[in-house]
Amino acid sequence: MSYINPTDFAKKMVDAGEAKVFMSTRDTLIRAYMAGAILALAAAFAVTVTVNTGNPLIGALLFPVGFCMLYLLGFDLLTGVFTLVPLALIDRRRGVTMKGLWRNWGLVFAGNFAGAFTVAVFMAIIVTFGFSEAPNEVGQKIGHIGEGRTLGYAAHGAAGMLTLFVRAVMCNWMVSTGVVAAMMSTSVSGKIMAMWMPILIFFYMGFEHSIVNMFLFPAGLLLGGKFTIMDYLIWNEIPTVLGNMVGGLTFVGAMIYATHYKTSPARIPDTADEQPLAVPAE
Repeated sequence: MSYINPTDFAKKMVDAGEAKVFMSTRDTLIRAYMAGAILALAAAFAVTVTVNTGNPLIGALLFPVGFCMLYLLGFDLLTGVFTLVPLALIDRRRGVTMKGLWRNWGLVFAGNFAGAFTVAVFMAIIVTFGFSEAPNEVGQKIGHIGEGRTLGYAAHGAAGMLTLFVRAVMCNWMVSTGVVAAMMSTSVSGKIMAMWMPILIFFYMGFEHSIVNMFLFPAGLLLGGKFTIMDYLIWNEIPTVLGNMVGGLTFVGAMIYATHYKTSPARIPDTADEQPLAVPAE
């Protein structure tokens, strides 16, 4: 699969973060919009497969097709730039500032949301025949997901919020591992294989992904889900964004940067430890 060693792809991570900071507003928005739309379509696909087969594992096994597609096309998710862009700032790349970081994050958030919301509207039309009848089984499932992952957390109060945040942290631990995994190979098949594994884990485990939720929850509201916009924002989207940021930057970006890009000097052997092993008497 033309494997690239960690030292080399760590440099590619920092270079990618720098490039995203200086990308034009138009290109950033277009790439973020398409990423949000493709990931939302993959989520709709996975829910449809789960409903039709009755087996969530099959839906989780197939969901990564959207993630792989959008990264092979060079599009950007908020969860990915949470991990890559700060590395360019930490590395003190010339011209990279906090203002540039926030600009990139803000544009990618807006583009991802617009793309995901577009697919939410399209799917709502499809599962209701243009809002002329009640949602079909897939539409009902989407509505129930929104209820369970807002009001379900709210019912547990602070413990629910903690659970939501930790699920979001673990989500981007896996998703950003997928983003980095794409840099481990120079072949398409190698990239897909490496990306597929962590994305499968996040989706099947029910972790909270801010961009997937930009599709599921607006779609759920359009389809009559029994929760409100404020429920969505307070008991899902805002904590999920924060958790995704912590998970990607802390457990993926910072760790790889620290050990593979800014590698500590090797230990100098202690001369006392270099004595030859005693040869047992015959």
